[in-house]
Amino acid sequence: MTETVTGTVVVGAGQAGLAMSRCLTDRGLPHVVLERAGIADSWRSRRWDSFRLLSPNWQTRLPRWRYAGVDPGGFMTGAEVARYLQDYAGSFDAPVRTGVDVRRLYRVAGGWRLSTSAGRFLARTVVVATGDLARPRIPAVAADLPPGIHQLHTADYRNPDQLPPGAVLVVGAGPSGQQIALELARAGRPVHLAVGRHKSLPRRYRGHDAYCWMERLGMLDRTVDTLPGPPGRTPNAVLAGGTRDLDVPRLVSEGVVAHGRLLGCADGRLRFGDDLAGTVADAAANATRFRRAVDDFVARTSMDVPAEAAPEVVEVEAGEAPALAGIAAVVWATGFGRDHGWIEAPVSGVDGEIVHTRGVTAAAGLYVLGLRWQYRRSSSFLDGVGADAEHLAEMIAERAAERPAVLAA
Repeated sequence: MTETVTGTVVVGAGQAGLAMSRCLTDRGLPHVVLERAGIADSWRSRRWDSFRLLSPNWQTRLPRWRYAGVDPGGFMTGAEVARYLQDYAGSFDAPVRTGVDVRRLYRVAGGWRLSTSAGRFLARTVVVATGDLARPRIPAVAADLPPGIHQLHTADYRNPDQLPPGAVLVVGAGPSGQQIALELARAGRPVHLAVGRHKSLPRRYRGHDAYCWMERLGMLDRTVDTLPGPPGRTPNAVLAGGTRDLDVPRLVSEGVVAHGRLLGCADGRLRFGDDLAGTVADAAANATRFRRAVDDFVARTSMDVPAEAAPEVVEVEAGEAPALAGIAAVVWATGFGRDHGWIEAPVSGVDGEIVHTRGVTAAAGLYVLGLRWQYRRSSSFLDGVGADAEHLAEMIAERAAERPAVLAA
């Protein structure tokens, strides 16, 4: 079997892998990027047709690359993000090899060997940049639903016409779940929404986008070591492209029937928790805290921005649990899990997650990039992954200078 020898192998050609490649290229460090599908494939293949970024275009920034279009205040679609990243790769001729499935990664003398669908690779260092969207997470309750109900994850959802006629249950009230529920309701579908933990934020406040305020307040640069405990899988804030807020009360006003957390089914009906009111109140409280933080900042800095009254508190009542016979489809907006089973190294904790410090694992020469809260709140964002990539590139450069690699195929 042929074996390719190089300094660094980067696994994954999304924003994390490409940012890493740019930083290694800037330092003259030899490397190759291995990608199972195509460059930025998940932005095209795992987003629905109407998907748009939560962050505005002006905040789409990577090392030596930033948005330069005519709509800085707009929100890119998934396909537009994919094109943006493909152009980024082309701007520095990133050494990406597509269609390469990495099956094993394990230690050898002097470095790491990767067994792939395109042969073996031998490298001094490896950066795992596969991100958080490796494996759709579907709860066990899915197996209890009748076989006649069409089920799919948001990774496979594209548009309302894809689903069979009838009512739809959307499970999960994060950004994906709420956006898809609204789209289905506007398409004339009866929609039920099982509401779990989420955070609400105003799309705009006092004349500026929420992300503009988060940047000014330093919220996006908050580091993981300032948290009171492990970050876990904290819920994402719910926003929507455009100027209108997206939250459960708004969905209800547009015809969506809200319920508490999905518990299961019994006696021919779906069962939900009685936690809807508390969950919605907790989400709204996050938006209230955000507005107060902005108000405090404006007062301290004497910014000349318009005042804005707090929105009216809207209470949401849970709807009647529907009969299973009335549900045609279920969309699981329940997030994704990581897939690191191909990594044969003692770097995982008891929860199965890779243990690292700012992307550096305990196994010499093995790094991770693009994870949520890897170091900053923005570590997995298009606008935040570059800082982590720069840090790791410096680590790799220092390691290469201290001990030149001795590798042979």
